[in-house]
Amino acid sequence: MMQGSTILEDLVNRIHPVSAEAMEDLASIWMPLQAGRKELLTVSGNIEKYIYVVLDGVQRVYYHDDLDREATIVFTYSPSFGGVLDSFLLQTPSKYNFETLTPSSFLRTPFTSFNALMEKHHSIETMVRKGLSGVIAGLEERLVEIQSFSSEEKFRSLLKRSPHILQLVPHKYLASYLGIDATNFSKLINKVRI
Repeated sequence: MMQGSTILEDLVNRIHPVSAEAMEDLASIWMPLQAGRKELLTVSGNIEKYIYVVLDGVQRVYYHDDLDREATIVFTYSPSFGGVLDSFLLQTPSKYNFETLTPSSFLRTPFTSFNALMEKHHSIETMVRKGLSGVIAGLEERLVEIQSFSSEEKFRSLLKRSPHILQLVPHKYLASYLGIDATNFSKLINKVRI
């Protein structure tokens, strides 16, 4: 595993390179965090206090309703940012939970520190805007898949986008992510040639 600061720098530079000064300031605000399996880092109804850089492990953001139904929205794993981003950036109560699926290692920083750097360094704000633009593009693509694709097409699309995901994430969460019944998901694994 790469060092946290190297993962952070590589992640930022993939989205939008920043100056050496901005990177130095950005690198200085993060603190390490270790979390066990099935730990809730953000609970719906609470404001997301932190943004995370995933160093190791797998997490998910999911919605849970009053009828005890769950919908997995997104998975995170290294190298990526994590947390409930809309709640973090808007500082409003989250509609979602952020949970570790495996023991996980992170860097995390609070909103006040991150926001101060976005105000200080235009390049960091630009990096966030470009990163969010990529997230929105991915969400729009995913909405089309959910609304228009058959179960098999959703499954094939997931494997094309993230072929390693079957080894990282329990199948019941992948079924939830795709909006497929867990039994049908098992049938797809046996039917579709990977």
